[in-house]
Amino acid sequence: MQRLYLMVIIFLSIQIKSFAQPYSIPANTKKIVVIGNSITYAGYYVSCIDAYLRLQYPERNFEVINVGLPSETVSGLSEPGHAGGQFPRPDLHERLKRILEKLKPDLVFACYGMNDGIYMPFDDNRFQKFKEGMNWLHKEVVQTGATIIHITPPIYDEQKGKAYANVLDIYADWLISQRYTNNWSVIDIHWPMKKYLEDHRLKDSTFRFAEDGIHPNNNGHFIMAKQILLSLGETKFAAASNMHDVLSGYKNGDSVFHLIEKKQAISKDAYLTFIGHKRPGMNAGLPLPEAEKQCAEIDKQILMITKP
Repeated sequence: MQRLYLMVIIFLSIQIKSFAQPYSIPANTKKIVVIGNSITYAGYYVSCIDAYLRLQYPERNFEVINVGLPSETVSGLSEPGHAGGQFPRPDLHERLKRILEKLKPDLVFACYGMNDGIYMPFDDNRFQKFKEGMNWLHKEVVQTGATIIHITPPIYDEQKGKAYANVLDIYADWLISQRYTNNWSVIDIHWPMKKYLEDHRLKDSTFRFAEDGIHPNNNGHFIMAKQILLSLGETKFAAASNMHDVLSGYKNGDSVFHLIEKKQAISKDAYLTFIGHKRPGMNAGLPLPEAEKQCAEIDKQILMITKP
């Protein structure tokens, strides 16, 4: 009986810790900018966050802008022959100043790491470049008066290579450690994704988030969004297994989500072109005034279908 009681106490403590609210969106926040690589550019997790904030806090009028750039690093590194030798990996150092000056965010979510070890086994020099880049990014954002919340990198599937999966474990752990050594705000999606993957592989050895080991499917993106929003105190996500579970509690929730996805698809390409970058092969998007006009029309549609 004592052993059972102890197990219950331990379980409850884990649950309380898991759903604790370490962070919150500052009260004066209007513009939220999300930066990262191709996983952020793909954007499903960004749309999940945007739709939830729109439905849960309509009075706050959040503007969520996705300017993730495929292939980008914060370390400034690029492997030999990247993209078949067509171009080196984009470096956030080249465009961060323009992001901050042109968009003037109140809050920045930053998700880097997946590309920063350039898909090679662990190396101290590459790790140092990642740490230097993250420190530089943090300092640059904070100097503008904006808040930054770092997000640990998603997992690399060890079935595609245990060495690089281990690299991202190390990068994620270092980033988490900055909560304590430098008082950074850091949301961990890495280890919850890893546990979810391991748990599901016990039932199905073929289960995966990403066919290539890198880019998560919508299920993987939902786990990312879930952990981010749980860390912001949004406990409605605690029992949800997909976005529909969350949206079903709101009037026309699924329709709002589809409109948000449409809006995000229009805005991200327009904003990337407006800011400027050096990665070839990207969609130019609409001129920003036209994109903003179309997004405003979508906002009106959302308002119409969510009226009490």
